[in-house]
Amino acid sequence: MNLWHVLAGTLILFGSTLALTAAIGIVRFPDTLTRMHAATKPQVIGLILVLAGAAIQLGGHGNVWMLVLVGLFTLLTAPVIAHLIGRTAYREQRHRDGLLRVNEMRDDDVD
Repeated sequence: MNLWHVLAGTLILFGSTLALTAAIGIVRFPDTLTRMHAATKPQVIGLILVLAGAAIQLGGHGNVWMLVLVGLFTLLTAPVIAHLIGRTAYREQRHRDGLLRVNEMRDDDVD
């Protein structure tokens, strides 16, 4: 058993565990704003860890660059999608009152 295989297996297991907790969080959390965090933070980090473990397992194979591209596109698109989902949830007023400490999107002409 090579040290690189153990490292790759550990990264894949830890990444898949994070993705599993993200999936459980999406199902269990009560509203869109809390589900948004579960859908982005642990899921993206879990995917990056799984991709890193797969890249280590592949070694110097040419498909490693495809894994790098998948990771980069995920890192670029996940925050944008989370931002748009958060704005949409706010605009539809489907958030809990008192959840936000600072409301930067409120209308200034409403007292």
